[in-house]
Parts: sequence; structure tokens; C-alpha cells
Amino acid sequence: MTYFRAEMETMPRDELDSIVDERIRYTVGYAAENSFFYRKWFQEHNINPADIREHEDLRELPIISGKTVRERQPPETEEFEFRCVDWDEIFTIHETSGTSGTPKSFFLTWDDWNRYAEKYARSFVSQNFGTDDKVVVCASYGMNVGANTMTLAAQKIGITIIPEGKCTFPVRIIKNYQPTGIVGSIFKLIRLARRMEKEGINPQESSIKRLITGGESFTEESRAYVEKLWGVPVYNTYGSTEGTMCGECHEKVGLHVPEDLVHLDVYDPQMEDFVAEGDCGRMVLTTLLPPGGKTGTILLNYDTEDTTVVVSREKCPCGRTHMRIMNPQREAETVWVLGSPFNRVDVEKGVFQPENMDYITGEYEAFLYGDGEEVTLRVSMECYDPKKCEHELVQENFLKSFLEYKVALYEAYQDGSFNILFNFTGPEGLEFYKIKGRPRRLVDRR
Repeated sequence: MTYFRAEMETMPRDELDSIVDERIRYTVGYAAENSFFYRKWFQEHNINPADIREHEDLRELPIISGKTVRERQPPETEEFEFRCVDWDEIFTIHETSGTSGTPKSFFLTWDDWNRYAEKYARSFVSQNFGTDDKVVVCASYGMNVGANTMTLAAQKIGITIIPEGKCTFPVRIIKNYQPTGIVGSIFKLIRLARRMEKEGINPQESSIKRLITGGESFTEESRAYVEKLWGVPVYNTYGSTEGTMCGECHEKVGLHVPEDLVHLDVYDPQMEDFVAEGDCGRMVLTTLLPPGGKTGTILLNYDTEDTTVVVSREKCPCGRTHMRIMNPQREAETVWVLGSPFNRVDVEKGVFQPENMDYITGEYEAFLYGDGEEVTLRVSMECYDPKKCEHELVQENFLKSFLEYKVALYEAYQDGSFNILFNFTGPEGLEFYKIKGRPRRLVDRR
């Protein structure tokens, strides 16, 4: 199987754009008719929904945020104002993780689930998964939609799913069931490989043929390390409860956006405008419905607060014509130091420099201290053996990578207003090992 839905995935750009515009018209009309929030919203902004005819018109609408959603649901309001169908048409209820505030509520019909599953099914097939595959899913089966969506997508393709939910599953699962793929984060896959090695199984000689990462952004350096560890390709996916499922194909030249099912644009909140192609900004999404379709929750121009860049709208070497974007980064993981920003993945890139990996495990955490005049970044890295670790080599590699394209930070580092300190620990010596939950890799303690 080369494509899950070949006609749509390889559609010429002009035809695809026409379908997108048609679905924008229908979706905006559906929102005005079925969403309590959008009915009021159009009135308050003096917008005639019938005037929204195409992509450019959609850009003229105001941006909404997660804060908007939270303010339009209990306990702030009596009703869930973004819900678009009666309760008897809701198949499942979901919440976001709540990492950036009160969880947002979303309502999915069975049609929503089928559309969500199609997005992931397209990604699976583009990554060369098929009916002969058995895939371990190390994503949470809960109020988030990711794991369930992948499982439903697998059913549509004929993939066998092993629904572990976590990557701490017994190594016998690999021995007994011979899975060909695993879905998990970069660090989960690293830890699993090390557990296998301790039990005498070489990950490179296992049944695994390909890996899928998701749930958090990562660097090309950390991906390359995992590929070396396992000896198989690692593919990237990005998804959210709001419905933004994008997947990297086997060519690994950006994540394909299923443009017929979700409209994605890139916005700069500082400029209060959408950015030019190729510039970085926040991902803004709009649910797209086929004419006659229904949805439990609809979003128009929704600011995901994740940043990306549109790589290309040209045909991919894989034959797909849908636009491709760079691996999104969470803006919540971006910090500003003396007027210059950097993200958690910038720190991670410095850690995962190839020459470093003979001495460190890849596990790290970084903390910021200081004030407006002097700031210190302390980077802690876990070593296999602190006594045998080439500290100076690791530090030099980190600094070269981290400061390479950050002119302002490099100058601040040179004049002493920005300090970078290093701390090396033995196994499980990092702070996050003592705290439950997902590790926070970059913490601002200023």
C-alpha cells in the first residue's frame, strides 16, 4: 500500500485548493448555525459568515486561543459553548492535558473519530506500515485522543496493535510478539533500548523495523542517536486533541498536513498578522468538514501556541501534494534571555552532539537563574560513569552547538552577562527522577 487515499493525497494543488475553499465555506456556515460560541462571535465582530469564501477570507477572522475555549465552558459558563451537536450525538468526551492551564473540553462524534483516524492512517501508510505490521503503542489511553486514534487508524489499514500505553512494558513483549514498530517519545525509546540491552537483546537485532516518535518536539541529533541505537528509521508525527494530526513520510522532508481535513496557517502574535511562507510563527488551525459533515467541536483560526515553518507546498518526492511543515515546537518551552529567545530543543541539540554520546545517556535538564542584568543557564547531564566522562569535550560540543546561530546570546556569553554552567551526574542523579510525571527539561527559575 503506497497511499491510504491516493486520489486525495496526490491531488494536484489547484484541485486541492478548490476542495479546501469549498470546505471552508461549509465549515464556517456550520459553525454559525450549530455553535453557540460562533453564533455570538460572528455577531459581536459584525462578520457575515457567507462572506467567508476562501483561504484569504479565513485569514481576516479573529484568532481564538485555548484561553477562549476555557472561558466558554464550566465553571466559567453554564454550558460548553463550543459543543456543536446534541449530547446524544456525542460519542466520546476528551480533555487536553492541562499543562498550560485548566484542561479544555472537546466533544467527538463517530464521524470525528473516523476523520481523526484517517489522518493517522495516512501517516502510517506514508511511513511504510502495512498489514504485516505489529505496532506497540506507548501513548496514554485516556482523555487525550492520540493512542485511541492510532489504534482506530491501524484497524483501517490492517495493522495489529499492542496497546501498552507506556514504554515500561516487559521486554518479553518484544520477544514473544515480535512487533515491527513502536510509537513513543525519543526518551522512552532510548530507555527501552537500554532495558533490552540489559536483558541481553540487541535492539538492532530485534524484530523492530521502524519507530514513530510523537508527543514532544525533538532535534535531528536526538533522532539520529535513536536511529543508531535501534538501527532503523525514526519517523515524526505531531497530533493534538484539537485535531492537528500531521505525519512525516518515509522521505523525512517535513510533516504532511492533511489539508482536506484541517486547515493550517502560520501567525505571528507580535505582528498580529500571518507570516510569509518560510517564516516561523504559531500554528493556527481550522477544523474542515466535508459538505454535509458534522462535528462535536469546531474551531476556526485556533492558535495552538506551537510554532512551525511551512517547508513546501510543492509535490513531495513521495508523490503527496499536501503541504509540509517543520517539526513544531511548543512555545511554552521557549524562554527569553536578555532579549533573545531559545527553546528546549536548542538545549537538547547541544546535549545530543554525536561525540558526546559515548559518555552521556542523553538524559538532561536545564535551569535558568538570574535577573535582567545577569542570567545563568545550568545544564545537568547524566553520564554512564562521571569519572570516565570527558567533561571538557562534552562542554565544548554543547557550547559550539548551542551558541552557533545565536548572535545576541553569544555576545552576552562573551561579556559575562550570560553564563552557562555544567553539572554531570551518575545514573538517575538528575532532579526529575525524584518527581512524578513527565520530566520538565527546561525550567525558568528566575
